[in-house]
Amino acid sequence: MPTTERNSAAADIARLRQAVSAGNIPTLIAVLVELTGDERWLSDRYRPTRSRGMDDNSSGGLPPEVRQEICDAVVDAVLAWRAAGCPPRRLPTEAMVATLLDFTSGEEVPHEFSPMMAEIVWGADALDGLETERAGDHLTAVVIGAGVAGMLMSVRLAAAGIEHVVLEKNDDVGGSWWENRYPGAGVDTPSYLYSISSFGHHWSTHFGKRDEVQGYLSDYAGRHRIRERVRFGVEVESATYDADTQHWSVQARDRDGSREMFRARLLISAVGLLNRPKIPPLPGLSSFRGDLFHSAHWPESLDEPGALRGKRVAIVGSGASAMQIGPAIVDDVASVTVFQRSPQWIAPNDDYFAPVGDDVHWLMDHVPGYQEWYRARLSWIFNDKVHPTLQVDPEWTEETASINATNHGHRQFYLRYLREQLGDRDDLIELSTPDYPPFGKRMLLDNGWYSMLRRPNVELVPRAVREVTPTGLVDDDGVERDFDIVVLATGFHSDRFLYPMDVRGRSGRSTVEAWGEHDAYAYLGITAPDFPNLFILTGPNTALGHGGSFITILERQVHYVADAISLMSKENLGALEVRADVTAEYNRAVDEAHARMVWTHPAMTNWYRNDDGRVVAVLPWRIIDYWTMTRSVDAADFVSEPTRRASHPATSSGRPPRPASSSGRTP
Repeated sequence: MPTTERNSAAADIARLRQAVSAGNIPTLIAVLVELTGDERWLSDRYRPTRSRGMDDNSSGGLPPEVRQEICDAVVDAVLAWRAAGCPPRRLPTEAMVATLLDFTSGEEVPHEFSPMMAEIVWGADALDGLETERAGDHLTAVVIGAGVAGMLMSVRLAAAGIEHVVLEKNDDVGGSWWENRYPGAGVDTPSYLYSISSFGHHWSTHFGKRDEVQGYLSDYAGRHRIRERVRFGVEVESATYDADTQHWSVQARDRDGSREMFRARLLISAVGLLNRPKIPPLPGLSSFRGDLFHSAHWPESLDEPGALRGKRVAIVGSGASAMQIGPAIVDDVASVTVFQRSPQWIAPNDDYFAPVGDDVHWLMDHVPGYQEWYRARLSWIFNDKVHPTLQVDPEWTEETASINATNHGHRQFYLRYLREQLGDRDDLIELSTPDYPPFGKRMLLDNGWYSMLRRPNVELVPRAVREVTPTGLVDDDGVERDFDIVVLATGFHSDRFLYPMDVRGRSGRSTVEAWGEHDAYAYLGITAPDFPNLFILTGPNTALGHGGSFITILERQVHYVADAISLMSKENLGALEVRADVTAEYNRAVDEAHARMVWTHPAMTNWYRNDDGRVVAVLPWRIIDYWTMTRSVDAADFVSEPTRRASHPATSSGRPPRPASSSGRTP
């Protein structure tokens, strides 16, 4: 071999060794067994320890010499794979996936997870052979919203050859990620889990920040030419079902105030859950002379260099948005004052700001199976692992602190962390300690919140705001403070589904009349009686309270809707409406499941529940349960009608809506 080639080969091996040394050890063990078929790597010598909380346990808890042995073996296995001509992966069976996840997790992963985990391990490429069937031309669709859900749905509709238009009120794709651009905005789910399963990305950090997430979603839209099918700057006001024609008429308003009507057989709502800001009705709200805005409406003017310098900032609320904003701005402002009605449980995570690094990106690209096994591992740690601990033990004697023995152990763990972080600040420890069980609200990851509270320019006010003055805020004790900027981190209308649209079904009743203003229900959170051919993505009781990636839920919902559309195509159906008794039974089970869970505990309030205490926002099931429920559509759950005379979807001008041009106008 010429010297140049030898040097190149040596450099390539050195690159491989360097990358492998940066890998997640439990993931590398799974890759090693897949590549070699050698199960000696499943002996006790190589068994990783159990992950600590929400941590990916990168070292596996193994001693350095064992980790090095594993890394050397992976290098040898990859070189052997290359020497064999880089053959396609020998995909493990479901049973082997279960065995490897048990071993590499350091704990038993229930084997009912095997089919879902196997799909993750096999990867999107292995599932691409399941081609989407072309639908009949009697099916047309209007999709409302171009966030993650709307884009996923548009891709599936396009693959099925279904003519459709996506109506989006914003100027670009991304939904909540396009809107929420406040400092510190990011995901609380690992980047490689909060990803579209068929669309990879070299994430720069383990927990993606807003700009990178929005860029990722923008790239996805570009890859699939989604923008060509979107009408931007168009907000849907109402939708009405016509039982005679089996079509929906959708009225939308353009930014200039003009209105247009769209007609289609299928109506798919992808408007999201956390997209309509909730503004508290505080007296004097309009009198404030400084900048006052909801966190979802962060002004671009405050992004200018020095715009925050010397400003006195009030943050009303202490939930996820407030927790991201505070640490992100504290170094730039004169002061930060947080108005906290209730403290949050906060979990440690060493990887929150940690870069992923080029070595890991190289592994994802060059070592077969590494990315898939890593994603499956994250799926176990962050999705359903904690769910069994959220069940109320009826024999447990604690009234407010916890709901069972394991949950009480979680409480002690998080309390130790809180006290370690706040040190000698007994005042802050008292104000920051929740008086309700852990996971009663969605757990937050510490992004520097506790260290921010210790700063001399930060004040934590354990009271709500009573009123707004021209110069500041008055708290519930009557204490007035002056501010230059007020950020309302006060959440969203999470219990008002399809709000503020007026959606009317077969009977002429609206969803509000059918459900109540704050008490929505639907079968699987996707479809409801009296609303034929309406499919709701991010519907009632589908958000995630116990953790995990909501993109996983959205992909399941889109899969289910696509299966329903396939049924309509094969059977030439013009209308598909879920049965009322099926829906009632499903929602009875939902309510009963929630009644046994931490989220209905009386010690706290959360955005999951409506004012009557019913949980309307989050899923009571594990993700594996929902994955199983949405694998296929059971025709027996629905009442169907054959297609009557087909008609194309039409705008008010009578022309069928074609995909939007680059100008956003219908050609």
